[in-house]
Amino acid sequence: MSREEPNALIKCPIDWISDQIELSRLIDIVNQRFGTEFKPADQLFFDQIREEAVADTQIQQAAMVNSLENFKYVFDKALEGKFIDRMDQNQEIFVRYMNDPAFAKVVAEFLRKQVYEQIRAETRRDAVQQP
Repeated sequence: MSREEPNALIKCPIDWISDQIELSRLIDIVNQRFGTEFKPADQLFFDQIREEAVADTQIQQAAMVNSLENFKYVFDKALEGKFIDRMDQNQEIFVRYMNDPAFAKVVAEFLRKQVYEQIRAETRRDAVQQP
């Protein structure tokens, strides 16, 4: 709120809220399905990987020219590299991802859909805003 608008609502993008709900849901899904005990703080690890993937120009290009199904081939390979790059930040998630194919599949499918949809939505939004 500003001094000029004492009764103004604090604006929070709906996309951000749904992103946070979706990522915390990923933690809930893997905890329930795999018996892990990841905490909400572990969400940050997934969030960082997701944001890094969204900012990756190769992943962006692949998302724009492929169906979600075909995007898998580029994304899954890149995702593994992003986990390796961040292995020191969350050893427990990294080890589980690299050593448990079922866990890796659930995480990759979830993040793949999130990244694909975010890139395509941002690209559409940018195209609409340009004169």
